[in-house]
Amino acid sequence: MPNHLHSIFFFPEKGFSLNKIIGNGKRFIAYDALRRLQSQNEDKILARLSEAVSNNEKNKGQLHKFFNDSFDAKPIESEWFFYQKLEYMHLNPVRGKYNLVDDWREYEHSSASFYELNKVYHFTPVHYMDLG
Repeated sequence: MPNHLHSIFFFPEKGFSLNKIIGNGKRFIAYDALRRLQSQNEDKILARLSEAVSNNEKNKGQLHKFFNDSFDAKPIESEWFFYQKLEYMHLNPVRGKYNLVDDWREYEHSSASFYELNKVYHFTPVHYMDLG
């Protein structure tokens, strides 16, 4: 999606910190995006990202703001809820204000193309049935 991401994570072991995992992921994505923007001399975008940093964040040494601070995580504790979330994610590109594609199975940043059309675009998803 242009301004957000939906994903389902599977953690086979207990004792993980979702906040730490999400925080590390956001940090590494931001570092890579910053590196690419700098290498492409995207000064206007870099300036906007810099303007988004609060004074408190600046005092801590942050130079750019790529992500909102919070995220909305919901534990999946039933098969019904899993399929409901998967359907929501797959249909998101054709609903609401975005209408990014005509066919929800063709959105290149979705696993729908993998499950429905056996296509792989930018990532190789693991089939949820293989997770046990």
